[in-house]
Amino acid sequence: MQASNVVDGRAIAAQIQRELTARVADLKRRGVVPGLAFVRVGEDPASKVYVGRKEKACAELGIVSETHVLPEKTSEAELLALIGKLNSTPHLHGILVQAPLPRPIRESVVFATVLPSKDVDGFHPVNVGKLMLGDDTGFKPCTPAGVVELLVRSGVQIEGAEVVILGRGNIVGKPMTAMLCQKGKNANATVTLCHSATRDVRAHCRRADIIVAAMGVAEFLKADMVKPGVVVMDVGVNRVPDAASKTGTKLVGDVDFANVQPIAGKITPNPGGVGPMTIALLLQNTVRAAEQALG
Repeated sequence: MQASNVVDGRAIAAQIQRELTARVADLKRRGVVPGLAFVRVGEDPASKVYVGRKEKACAELGIVSETHVLPEKTSEAELLALIGKLNSTPHLHGILVQAPLPRPIRESVVFATVLPSKDVDGFHPVNVGKLMLGDDTGFKPCTPAGVVELLVRSGVQIEGAEVVILGRGNIVGKPMTAMLCQKGKNANATVTLCHSATRDVRAHCRRADIIVAAMGVAEFLKADMVKPGVVVMDVGVNRVPDAASKTGTKLVGDVDFANVQPIAGKITPNPGGVGPMTIALLLQNTVRAAEQALG
């Protein structure tokens, strides 16, 4: 039985998908079926799993998806040419290029080639700029947007809260900071962004009302780093050795869950916390892109 302070990301993601069902049905009544293209380069095992989960979620909601798998040796020019074709395909309302991409392909160039109106991942410079300006007409990155939804739907007070974000990555840390410090609804927090050069991370974490762990360091956040009642959102996904597992490894987050959970007011499990929300927000962005294309 799940402890009462553990936030069930799967249940909240399912709630969002139920809400989207009516919007998808309305689009179909108006002659539009939301369409999403996935692009994967190479055979990275994690990328294959992630895209597979997203394909399944699309099918369950009634979004048509198509997946383009390119060889590991694909050149940047070839990938950009494919994105150009997808940009001009009317029935595709969203495009997701699965990261990481093999070198020497530059992710920044690839993300900037996707049309902002089809950038359901929220990585195009136009959408990043809108996020920084507090302009809600752009698409927000799915993982940090999912964290905000988890906080709001779990009844967590964001306005006025002391928030510490661990990790300054472009996918979670930086956009998460921008979202929570905006002047507006479900924001207005005081945000501290900690990273590898931060002095005394523990001191920052000890005063936090909310901690978002997105450093990519297995079980970094320990029990002595948090205060009683803290809300902890664990974004990390790390593979560590595990002799008891058939594969010899297991997945853990950036939080020492077993020891932090008894102290926390609310905490996300890993898996089953932030991950399902990332997919739910991707679906939400895709439905919105279809609605906007319809005018």
